[in-house]
Amino acid sequence: MLSRSGKGAVRALVATLAVTLGITSTSAQAEGTLRIAEQFGVVYLLLNVARDQKFIEQEGKKEGLDIKVDWAKLSGGASINDALLSGSVDIAAAGVGPLLTIWDRTHGRQNVKGVASLGNFPYYLVSNDPRVKTIADFTEKDRIAVPAVGVSVQSRILQYAAAKTWGDKQFDRLDKLTQAVPHPDATAAVIAGGTEINAHFGNPPFQQQELAGNPKAHIVLNSYDVLGGPSSATVLYATEKFRTENPKTYRAFVAGLNDAARYVTQHPEQAADIYLRVNNAKIDRDLLIKVIKDPSVQFKVAPQNTFALAQFMHRVGAIRNEPKSWQDYFFSDPATKDGS
Repeated sequence: MLSRSGKGAVRALVATLAVTLGITSTSAQAEGTLRIAEQFGVVYLLLNVARDQKFIEQEGKKEGLDIKVDWAKLSGGASINDALLSGSVDIAAAGVGPLLTIWDRTHGRQNVKGVASLGNFPYYLVSNDPRVKTIADFTEKDRIAVPAVGVSVQSRILQYAAAKTWGDKQFDRLDKLTQAVPHPDATAAVIAGGTEINAHFGNPPFQQQELAGNPKAHIVLNSYDVLGGPSSATVLYATEKFRTENPKTYRAFVAGLNDAARYVTQHPEQAADIYLRVNNAKIDRDLLIKVIKDPSVQFKVAPQNTFALAQFMHRVGAIRNEPKSWQDYFFSDPATKDGS
Protein backbone atom coordinates (compact mmCIF):
# COMPACT_ATOMS: atom_id res chain seq x y z
CA MET A 1 0.00 0.00 0.00
CA LEU A 2 1.13 3.57 -0.67
CA SER A 3 1.68 5.86 2.30
CA ARG A 4 -0.19 9.16 2.46
CA SER A 5 2.88 10.92 1.15
CA GLY A 6 3.18 8.31 -1.61
CA LYS A 7 -0.45 8.78 -2.64
CA GLY A 8 0.03 12.53 -2.60
CA ALA A 9 3.04 12.18 -4.85
CA VAL A 10 1.03 10.09 -7.30
CA ARG A 11 -1.80 12.64 -7.34
CA ALA A 12 0.69 15.43 -7.94
CA LEU A 13 2.26 13.44 -10.74
CA VAL A 14 -1.09 12.88 -12.42
CA ALA A 15 -1.96 16.57 -12.05
CA THR A 16 1.36 17.51 -13.64
CA LEU A 17 0.68 15.06 -16.46
CA ALA A 18 -2.70 16.65 -17.11
CA VAL A 19 -1.13 20.10 -17.33
CA THR A 20 1.66 18.81 -19.57
CA LEU A 21 -0.81 17.32 -22.03
CA GLY A 22 -3.06 20.37 -21.81
CA ILE A 23 -6.17 18.48 -20.70
CA THR A 24 -8.41 18.06 -17.70
CA SER A 25 -10.06 14.98 -16.28
CA THR A 26 -13.42 16.07 -17.68
CA SER A 27 -12.22 16.94 -21.19
CA ALA A 28 -14.08 15.11 -23.93
CA GLN A 29 -11.84 13.43 -26.46
CA ALA A 30 -12.93 13.50 -30.09
CA GLU A 31 -11.84 11.02 -32.75
CA GLY A 32 -8.30 11.77 -33.84
CA THR A 33 -6.84 12.60 -30.43
CA LEU A 34 -4.78 10.00 -28.60
CA ARG A 35 -2.86 10.30 -25.33
CA ILE A 36 -0.53 7.47 -24.40
CA ALA A 37 1.33 6.88 -21.12
CA GLU A 38 4.40 4.62 -21.30
CA GLN A 39 7.24 3.68 -18.97
CA PHE A 40 10.93 2.77 -19.15
CA GLY A 41 12.59 -0.11 -20.97
CA VAL A 42 12.84 -2.08 -24.21
CA VAL A 43 9.49 -3.67 -23.39
CA TYR A 44 8.03 -0.40 -24.71
CA LEU A 45 9.95 -0.65 -27.98
CA LEU A 46 6.81 -1.13 -30.10
CA LEU A 47 5.52 2.21 -28.85
CA ASN A 48 8.91 3.85 -29.52
CA VAL A 49 8.88 2.54 -33.10
CA ALA A 50 5.23 3.45 -33.70
CA ARG A 51 6.02 6.96 -32.47
CA ASP A 52 9.22 7.39 -34.50
CA GLN A 53 7.81 5.96 -37.73
CA LYS A 54 4.40 7.63 -37.23
CA PHE A 55 2.61 4.35 -37.85
CA ILE A 56 -0.44 5.42 -35.82
CA GLU A 57 -0.80 8.61 -37.86
CA GLN A 58 -0.40 6.65 -41.11
CA GLU A 59 -3.08 4.15 -40.09
CA GLY A 60 -5.27 7.04 -39.02
CA LYS A 61 -5.22 8.46 -42.53
CA LYS A 62 -6.62 5.14 -43.78
CA GLU A 63 -9.52 5.78 -41.39
CA GLY A 64 -9.91 9.33 -42.68
CA LEU A 65 -8.36 10.89 -39.57
CA ASP A 66 -5.45 13.21 -38.87
CA ILE A 67 -4.50 11.72 -35.52
CA LYS A 68 -2.61 13.83 -32.99
CA VAL A 69 -0.69 11.64 -30.55
CA ASP A 70 0.56 12.95 -27.19
CA TRP A 71 3.13 10.90 -25.27
CA ALA A 72 3.88 10.90 -21.55
CA LYS A 73 6.34 8.81 -19.53
CA LEU A 74 5.57 7.72 -15.97
CA SER A 75 7.06 5.13 -13.62
CA GLY A 76 5.05 2.33 -12.04
CA GLY A 77 1.64 0.78 -12.55
CA ALA A 78 0.02 2.79 -9.75
CA SER A 79 0.73 6.16 -11.38
CA ILE A 80 -0.21 4.77 -14.81
CA ASN A 81 -3.56 3.53 -13.50
CA ASP A 82 -4.30 6.80 -11.72
CA ALA A 83 -3.54 8.69 -14.93
CA LEU A 84 -5.97 6.51 -16.89
CA LEU A 85 -8.78 6.74 -14.35
CA SER A 86 -8.34 10.51 -13.97
CA GLY A 87 -8.88 10.91 -17.72
CA SER A 88 -5.36 12.22 -18.24
CA VAL A 89 -4.50 9.51 -20.80
CA ASP A 90 -6.42 7.24 -23.17
CA ILE A 91 -4.01 4.32 -23.52
CA ALA A 92 -2.00 3.01 -20.58
CA ALA A 93 1.13 0.89 -20.85
CA ALA A 94 2.07 -1.24 -17.86
CA GLY A 95 2.39 -4.80 -16.66
CA VAL A 96 -0.25 -7.49 -16.58
CA GLY A 97 -0.45 -7.01 -12.81
CA PRO A 98 -1.62 -3.38 -13.03
CA LEU A 99 -4.02 -4.34 -15.84
CA LEU A 100 -5.67 -6.99 -13.68
CA THR A 101 -5.82 -4.59 -10.74
CA ILE A 102 -7.57 -1.86 -12.72
CA TRP A 103 -9.80 -4.35 -14.57
CA ASP A 104 -11.02 -5.61 -11.20
CA ARG A 105 -11.35 -2.11 -9.78
CA THR A 106 -13.43 -0.82 -12.71
CA HIS A 107 -15.46 -3.99 -13.41
CA GLY A 108 -19.04 -2.93 -14.15
CA ARG A 109 -18.11 0.77 -14.22
CA GLN A 110 -15.37 2.15 -16.50
CA ASN A 111 -14.64 -1.43 -17.61
CA VAL A 112 -10.93 -1.06 -18.30
CA LYS A 113 -9.60 -3.93 -20.41
CA GLY A 114 -6.48 -4.88 -22.29
CA VAL A 115 -5.96 -3.57 -25.82
CA ALA A 116 -2.88 -5.54 -26.87
CA SER A 117 0.43 -6.95 -25.71
CA LEU A 118 3.80 -5.29 -26.25
CA GLY A 119 5.46 -8.67 -26.68
CA ASN A 120 6.90 -11.52 -24.64
CA PHE A 121 9.92 -10.68 -22.49
CA PRO A 122 11.59 -12.59 -19.66
CA TYR A 123 11.91 -10.41 -16.58
CA TYR A 124 14.87 -11.13 -14.29
CA LEU A 125 15.15 -10.62 -10.55
CA VAL A 126 18.84 -9.69 -10.28
CA SER A 127 20.91 -9.53 -7.08
CA ASN A 128 24.46 -8.31 -6.54
CA ASP A 129 24.81 -10.36 -3.34
CA PRO A 130 26.50 -13.73 -4.01
CA ARG A 131 24.73 -15.11 -0.94
CA VAL A 132 21.30 -14.80 -2.60
CA LYS A 133 20.82 -17.70 -4.99
CA THR A 134 17.02 -18.15 -4.70
CA ILE A 135 14.22 -16.03 -3.26
CA ALA A 136 14.44 -18.17 -0.09
CA ASP A 137 17.84 -16.59 0.59
CA PHE A 138 16.49 -13.05 0.98
CA THR A 139 16.57 -11.74 4.57
CA GLU A 140 15.40 -8.65 6.43
CA LYS A 141 18.56 -6.79 5.40
CA ASP A 142 17.83 -7.12 1.68
CA ARG A 143 15.93 -4.56 -0.39
CA ILE A 144 14.39 -5.41 -3.77
CA ALA A 145 13.63 -2.57 -6.17
CA VAL A 146 10.40 -2.83 -8.19
CA PRO A 147 8.61 -0.16 -10.27
CA ALA A 148 5.58 -0.18 -7.95
CA VAL A 149 5.23 -2.05 -4.65
CA GLY A 150 2.50 -4.69 -4.67
CA VAL A 151 0.98 -3.52 -7.96
CA SER A 152 3.59 -3.85 -10.69
CA VAL A 153 3.85 -7.07 -12.68
CA GLN A 154 7.26 -7.64 -11.09
CA SER A 155 5.68 -7.46 -7.63
CA ARG A 156 2.90 -9.84 -8.65
CA ILE A 157 5.32 -12.35 -10.17
CA LEU A 158 7.43 -12.18 -7.01
CA GLN A 159 4.29 -12.88 -4.98
CA TYR A 160 3.42 -15.78 -7.27
CA ALA A 161 6.92 -17.20 -6.81
CA ALA A 162 6.62 -16.79 -3.04
CA ALA A 163 3.29 -18.63 -3.08
CA LYS A 164 4.89 -21.47 -5.00
CA THR A 165 7.74 -21.60 -2.46
CA TRP A 166 5.91 -21.14 0.85
CA GLY A 167 2.21 -21.56 -0.02
CA ASP A 168 -0.58 -19.16 -0.95
CA LYS A 169 -1.01 -17.90 2.61
CA GLN A 170 2.51 -16.46 2.48
CA PHE A 171 2.29 -15.00 -1.02
CA ASP A 172 3.21 -11.54 0.30
CA ARG A 173 6.12 -12.75 2.42
CA LEU A 174 8.69 -10.72 0.46
CA ASP A 175 6.59 -7.57 0.00
CA LYS A 176 8.19 -5.91 3.04
CA LEU A 177 11.57 -6.13 1.29
CA THR A 178 10.42 -4.31 -1.86
CA GLN A 179 10.80 -0.62 -2.60
CA ALA A 180 9.42 1.44 -5.47
CA VAL A 181 12.37 2.68 -7.52
CA PRO A 182 12.39 3.65 -11.23
CA HIS A 183 14.28 1.13 -13.35
CA PRO A 184 17.17 3.48 -14.30
CA ASP A 185 17.85 4.35 -10.64
CA ALA A 186 17.57 0.74 -9.49
CA THR A 187 19.97 -0.36 -12.23
CA ALA A 188 22.54 2.23 -11.17
CA ALA A 189 22.28 1.01 -7.56
CA VAL A 190 22.76 -2.67 -8.46
CA ILE A 191 25.73 -1.90 -10.71
CA ALA A 192 27.43 0.40 -8.19
CA GLY A 193 26.74 -1.74 -5.12
CA GLY A 194 27.10 -0.43 -1.59
CA THR A 195 23.52 0.87 -1.33
CA GLU A 196 20.52 -0.56 0.49
CA ILE A 197 19.14 -1.68 -2.89
CA ASN A 198 20.94 -4.95 -3.54
CA ALA A 199 18.35 -6.54 -5.85
CA HIS A 200 16.14 -5.36 -8.68
CA PHE A 201 13.21 -7.03 -10.41
CA GLY A 202 13.45 -5.13 -13.67
CA ASN A 203 13.03 -5.55 -17.39
CA PRO A 204 15.15 -5.28 -20.55
CA PRO A 205 17.57 -3.61 -21.10
CA PHE A 206 18.14 -2.71 -17.45
CA GLN A 207 18.54 -6.30 -16.29
CA GLN A 208 21.13 -6.96 -19.01
CA GLN A 209 22.99 -3.78 -18.06
CA GLU A 210 23.18 -4.98 -14.46
CA LEU A 211 24.50 -8.39 -15.46
CA ALA A 212 27.12 -6.80 -17.70
CA GLY A 213 28.02 -3.96 -15.33
CA ASN A 214 28.61 -5.76 -12.03
CA PRO A 215 30.53 -9.07 -11.87
CA LYS A 216 28.58 -10.03 -8.74
CA ALA A 217 25.19 -9.50 -10.42
CA HIS A 218 23.32 -12.70 -11.19
CA ILE A 219 19.79 -13.92 -11.93
CA VAL A 220 17.81 -15.09 -8.92
CA LEU A 221 14.46 -15.51 -10.68
CA ASN A 222 13.24 -15.62 -14.30
CA SER A 223 9.59 -14.69 -14.88
CA TYR A 224 9.23 -17.36 -17.56
CA ASP A 225 10.08 -20.02 -14.97
CA VAL A 226 7.40 -18.71 -12.62
CA LEU A 227 4.71 -18.34 -15.29
CA GLY A 228 5.49 -21.60 -17.10
CA GLY A 229 6.91 -20.24 -20.34
CA PRO A 230 7.00 -17.15 -22.57
CA SER A 231 4.47 -14.59 -21.42
CA SER A 232 3.29 -11.06 -22.08
CA ALA A 233 4.48 -9.16 -19.05
CA THR A 234 3.71 -5.69 -20.42
CA VAL A 235 0.44 -4.72 -22.06
CA LEU A 236 -1.72 -1.80 -23.16
CA TYR A 237 -5.19 -1.06 -21.84
CA ALA A 238 -7.99 1.49 -22.05
CA THR A 239 -11.50 2.24 -20.83
CA GLU A 240 -14.53 0.84 -22.59
CA LYS A 241 -15.76 4.41 -23.08
CA PHE A 242 -12.69 5.46 -25.06
CA ARG A 243 -12.88 2.38 -27.26
CA THR A 244 -16.61 2.80 -27.92
CA GLU A 245 -16.51 6.53 -28.61
CA ASN A 246 -13.33 6.49 -30.71
CA PRO A 247 -13.51 3.37 -32.89
CA LYS A 248 -11.45 4.76 -35.77
CA THR A 249 -8.70 6.09 -33.51
CA TYR A 250 -8.68 2.80 -31.60
CA ARG A 251 -8.38 0.74 -34.79
CA ALA A 252 -5.61 2.98 -36.08
CA PHE A 253 -3.70 2.58 -32.84
CA VAL A 254 -3.88 -1.23 -32.88
CA ALA A 255 -2.99 -1.32 -36.58
CA GLY A 256 -0.05 1.01 -35.96
CA LEU A 257 1.13 -1.27 -33.17
CA ASN A 258 0.97 -4.23 -35.55
CA ASP A 259 3.03 -2.25 -38.05
CA ALA A 260 5.61 -1.63 -35.33
CA ALA A 261 5.78 -5.33 -34.41
CA ARG A 262 6.51 -6.25 -38.03
CA TYR A 263 9.12 -3.49 -38.29
CA VAL A 264 11.01 -4.60 -35.16
CA THR A 265 10.96 -8.24 -36.25
CA GLN A 266 12.25 -7.41 -39.74
CA HIS A 267 14.64 -4.58 -38.80
CA PRO A 268 16.03 -5.22 -35.29
CA GLU A 269 19.11 -3.02 -35.72
CA GLN A 270 17.09 -0.05 -36.98
CA ALA A 271 14.67 -0.62 -34.11
CA ALA A 272 17.61 -0.46 -31.68
CA ASP A 273 18.64 2.89 -33.16
CA ILE A 274 15.09 4.16 -32.74
CA TYR A 275 15.09 3.11 -29.07
CA LEU A 276 18.37 4.93 -28.46
CA ARG A 277 17.11 8.05 -30.23
CA VAL A 278 13.61 8.25 -28.77
CA ASN A 279 14.73 7.55 -25.21
CA ASN A 280 18.07 9.37 -25.40
CA ALA A 281 19.38 6.12 -23.89
CA LYS A 282 23.03 5.54 -22.98
CA ILE A 283 22.96 1.75 -23.27
CA ASP A 284 25.59 0.05 -25.43
CA ARG A 285 24.13 -0.46 -28.91
CA ASP A 286 25.49 -3.99 -29.31
CA LEU A 287 23.98 -5.04 -25.98
CA LEU A 288 20.65 -3.54 -27.01
CA ILE A 289 20.64 -5.39 -30.34
CA LYS A 290 21.44 -8.59 -28.47
CA VAL A 291 18.38 -8.03 -26.26
CA ILE A 292 16.11 -7.40 -29.24
CA LYS A 293 17.40 -10.46 -31.10
CA ASP A 294 17.20 -12.73 -28.04
CA PRO A 295 15.20 -15.85 -29.08
CA SER A 296 13.25 -15.66 -25.81
CA VAL A 297 11.93 -12.22 -26.81
CA GLN A 298 8.95 -12.17 -29.17
CA PHE A 299 7.38 -9.00 -30.57
CA LYS A 300 3.68 -9.71 -30.97
CA VAL A 301 0.47 -7.90 -30.05
CA ALA A 302 -1.63 -10.91 -29.04
CA PRO A 303 -1.23 -11.53 -25.29
CA GLN A 304 0.29 -14.84 -24.27
CA ASN A 305 0.22 -16.85 -21.06
CA THR A 306 -1.42 -14.23 -18.83
CA PHE A 307 -4.21 -16.31 -17.29
CA ALA A 308 -2.15 -18.17 -14.69
CA LEU A 309 -1.20 -14.89 -13.03
CA ALA A 310 -4.83 -13.74 -13.15
CA GLN A 311 -5.97 -16.95 -11.44
CA PHE A 312 -3.29 -16.57 -8.79
CA MET A 313 -4.24 -12.96 -8.04
CA HIS A 314 -7.89 -13.95 -7.57
CA ARG A 315 -6.97 -16.98 -5.47
CA VAL A 316 -5.04 -14.87 -2.94
CA GLY A 317 -7.59 -12.06 -2.90
CA ALA A 318 -5.56 -9.50 -4.85
CA ILE A 319 -8.55 -9.11 -7.20
CA ARG A 320 -12.17 -9.76 -6.23
CA ASN A 321 -13.66 -10.60 -9.61
CA GLU A 322 -12.72 -14.02 -10.94
CA PRO A 323 -11.78 -14.05 -14.63
CA LYS A 324 -12.97 -17.18 -16.40
CA SER A 325 -10.51 -16.70 -19.25
CA TRP A 326 -8.01 -14.12 -20.53
CA GLN A 327 -10.80 -12.73 -22.74
CA ASP A 328 -12.57 -11.38 -19.67
CA TYR A 329 -9.88 -8.72 -19.19
CA PHE A 330 -8.98 -8.07 -22.85
CA PHE A 331 -11.18 -6.42 -25.48
CA SER A 332 -12.22 -8.73 -28.28
CA ASP A 333 -10.33 -7.72 -31.44
CA PRO A 334 -8.99 -9.53 -34.51
CA ALA A 335 -5.42 -8.52 -33.57
CA THR A 336 -5.61 -10.34 -30.23
CA LYS A 337 -7.88 -13.29 -31.08
CA ASP A 338 -5.03 -15.81 -30.70
CA GLY A 339 -4.16 -14.67 -27.18
CA SER A 340 -4.04 -16.60 -23.96
